[in-house]
Amino acid sequence: MQQNNRQEAFYHRLSFPERENISRYLAAGLSIRGIARELQRDHGAIGREVNRGGGCEKYRAILAQYRARRKRKRQGRKKKMEANLKLRSYVFKKLSLFWSPEQVANNLKIDYPEDTTMRISPETIYSYVYIQPKGELKKLLTKYLRRHHYKRHKKNHGNRRLVINIPNMVSIEKRPKEVKNRTIAGHWEGDLIIGKLRASGMGTIVERTSRKLILVPLKQKDHLTVATNFSKELNKIPKKLCKTLTYDRGSEMSSHEKITAKTKIKIFFAHSGSPWERGTNENTNSLIRQFFPKGTDFTKISPQRIKRVEMLLNQRPRKTLNWETPEKVFEKLVVH
Repeated sequence: MQQNNRQEAFYHRLSFPERENISRYLAAGLSIRGIARELQRDHGAIGREVNRGGGCEKYRAILAQYRARRKRKRQGRKKKMEANLKLRSYVFKKLSLFWSPEQVANNLKIDYPEDTTMRISPETIYSYVYIQPKGELKKLLTKYLRRHHYKRHKKNHGNRRLVINIPNMVSIEKRPKEVKNRTIAGHWEGDLIIGKLRASGMGTIVERTSRKLILVPLKQKDHLTVATNFSKELNKIPKKLCKTLTYDRGSEMSSHEKITAKTKIKIFFAHSGSPWERGTNENTNSLIRQFFPKGTDFTKISPQRIKRVEMLLNQRPRKTLNWETPEKVFEKLVVH
């Protein structure tokens, strides 16, 4: 009969009087198994309870009871993303556009300035994506999140692009001082993202003030093809916003004078091995890698897909722009 009573007791939560007894028994030096026998409880359950409370010396009944009540309250409460379908739909929609949780959370304040129910923290979005969904939904949502590198990788100096003495190049040191403080628009930074086996590439051009991005599809990455395709894209920009382009010293820019002749843009070259001199472009390239990871064969990527990614990034709100999008900021610059 006593054994049956003990088994029934295993299936209900510890009460506050039981926790007080645990505290007293511990103070008296009783072992975990001894306490379990006195309370007719499983010794494993008592051991877990004591460990959650900080161990034999730190266990306090009132703190343990508070912790247990708080846990039950949280377990019984619906998650915000589950309770608010409108909010969940909004978050899913923006994640599908490859927005980060931080961008989603801050844009809610812009789209719903008066509706406080449409609020969520980036941490809550991350928690929901990684914990709540199962199966295909989980795979879909995690695919939209940007990849993060938690370990610092050694730089592979053997894979550097060929840096040559580009004819008639003008150093960044001679670039107008107005470029540095971003107060005047129309100054761009450029680079080439290299594809699989260094056999293909894609051009990237970013405006420093608005973060407006132009992706340049390339069938080949030789300097003549780069000059032709870069010129084509730069000529689509209003002339007042096409003042300078800062580039690194890659061999693909050997025909930079042809670009200047066709577009009137002045090209300046950063120092070798100094990517921070094109910081806006470097940061943007890391965003682009979410869509085109290292090892991408750009010969197999259609221009339509490249321009689709360009649109997604230009319509994504940016913290540095007070959560406006590069596209909207650039449009304002065109008008003024």
